[in-house]
Amino acid sequence: MDLSISIGNWRLKNPVLTASGTFGYGEEFSDYVDLSSLGAIIVKGISLKPRPGNPPPRVVETSCGMLNAIGLENVGLEKFISEKMPVLRDYETDIVVNILGESIEDYRELCVELDQTAGISAIEVNISCPNVKKGGLAFGTDAGMANRLCSEVRKMTDKPLIIKLTPNVTDVSLIARAVEDGGADAVSLINTLLGMAIDVKKRKPRLANVVGGLSGPAIKPVALRMVWQTAKAIKIPVIGIGGISSVDDALEFLLAGASAIQVGTANFINPGLSGEIGKGIKNYMEEYGFTELSELIGSLQI
Repeated sequence: MDLSISIGNWRLKNPVLTASGTFGYGEEFSDYVDLSSLGAIIVKGISLKPRPGNPPPRVVETSCGMLNAIGLENVGLEKFISEKMPVLRDYETDIVVNILGESIEDYRELCVELDQTAGISAIEVNISCPNVKKGGLAFGTDAGMANRLCSEVRKMTDKPLIIKLTPNVTDVSLIARAVEDGGADAVSLINTLLGMAIDVKKRKPRLANVVGGLSGPAIKPVALRMVWQTAKAIKIPVIGIGGISSVDDALEFLLAGASAIQVGTANFINPGLSGEIGKGIKNYMEEYGFTELSELIGSLQI
């Protein structure tokens, strides 16, 4: 039973990853899931300098989902390398670092430093965050800018590059093709949808930032559709994200053409879910006669 997949020159033992921003720096979940059972841990987004994030309240539960406007709070590159990576290297699983910046130069510098840091298997480039005021989403909504950013960071590292895409565009496949042409090894999608919530008694927004990113089961049908469209439009692997809360959810994304999946908001409800999904995919393959994951990927019958 072969659950492994390849992204560029990187071979993952299985297709179950954790979504950036929902799994801390990995160590926080070590009591709830066997981290060595995961295909990879994707740590929360890292910027050049520490970020305090947005003011609270910045997380709101909604119907079938969650709104967040964390603002990409993180310890910054220097502290991540000196304090977080020594711990992460002890786990028998691959480590992916999600990066964010306000300029192309920020992304370039991050890639240079991380390229020289031992223990990192791949870099996920976030061009899709909806709740920061600079960079991020601006790169992810313009195909030309996305292509340029990807081309520039590609020069800075030989590590596999995953570009994380936003759903807040008219045609996500255009952005996917642009970063594929720019040298990306894979794309991950979707990041959160823009949304808001209002406290009717106070007549005020529930988030201090007013708007935030909607995640959780509410966005799964949208995410699944976008993954299916993108997988047909590009040749590089697609990593599916968005509302995955069960084994069947993960299987839907694989059937739609995703080569791997990321578990996100569901980690807050069931911190051991990512490990359960890995076992569930294997059981499904045994039941339906698949011997390699590649046979399952994109096998949706239409």
